[in-house]
Amino acid sequence: MSLSGTTQSHYPARPKQMLGTAVRPPAHATLDNAANFAWQNDDVFGRIATRYDRLCDVFTLGIHRLWKRRIAQLIASEHWATLLDGATGTGDVITRLLVHKAVLGRTVLASDVSRKMLAIAQRKLAPLGDQVQLRQLDAESMLTVPDSSVDAYSMSFGLKICNRGSALKEAYRVLRPGGRLIILETSNIPWLPLHWAYLAYTSVCMPVLCWLVTGGDSSAYKYLLHGIREFPSAEALAAEIADHGFEEVTYERLSLGIVAIHVASKPGRNAVPNNAGKDRRLLCCGGFPSSRACT
Repeated sequence: MSLSGTTQSHYPARPKQMLGTAVRPPAHATLDNAANFAWQNDDVFGRIATRYDRLCDVFTLGIHRLWKRRIAQLIASEHWATLLDGATGTGDVITRLLVHKAVLGRTVLASDVSRKMLAIAQRKLAPLGDQVQLRQLDAESMLTVPDSSVDAYSMSFGLKICNRGSALKEAYRVLRPGGRLIILETSNIPWLPLHWAYLAYTSVCMPVLCWLVTGGDSSAYKYLLHGIREFPSAEALAAEIADHGFEEVTYERLSLGIVAIHVASKPGRNAVPNNAGKDRRLLCCGGFPSSRACT
């Protein structure tokens, strides 16, 4: 199988759970946080924002570009009028999404907790039109996003550095009934010897390469490496997603299982509203002009 090859599995739905509005957890909370990372205590992504894209190339030998292209294709193929993208980072996935003609006229709300990452995303997205709104939001507690206000929610490589439980609760809360969840995240290679070899590579080679790219900022790769080692398998994450009330949970392994894309639905009728303009005004209330980050 080539590095860009895929496999696909389906995970049966778990009993539905009624979830309320999430409350911001204490800054020291690390439950379900694979990387044991608290952005309130360490602005690591702000420090490496200008080198983050280069770090991704080094960390994945450039293969992340194929993964992001694939999730952008999946998001574009879904039926939605308003998308909320959590942990947008420097805007890599959204720039790939906007090249698809299918998303013309749709509204994209791109969010991240790091102001400096959003500033880079702003520069990337500015030439692509005004359908993207940039907002500084914490994926664990998106207090300014109304309940049941978006048709689709996506996140790429953000789930391993936050409290998964809180992030999944928020995704469930903001999605309309029938809304779609699309997550790209690190995963496990099913063949254990190869998975162990991959973990050995991440433990030995990656720290050296990342130390050079980040100028010796050890925390920049410490969190990423810890998140890779401690993140659940594709099967276990599918179970967690189902346990948070989602149904029709499926996952697709990429690059032998180094990463996986999980897709699920919030129970209910999948009806994208016709009054997209009204929804856009609601979401942007208290937000910022098109293709501009928060100030």
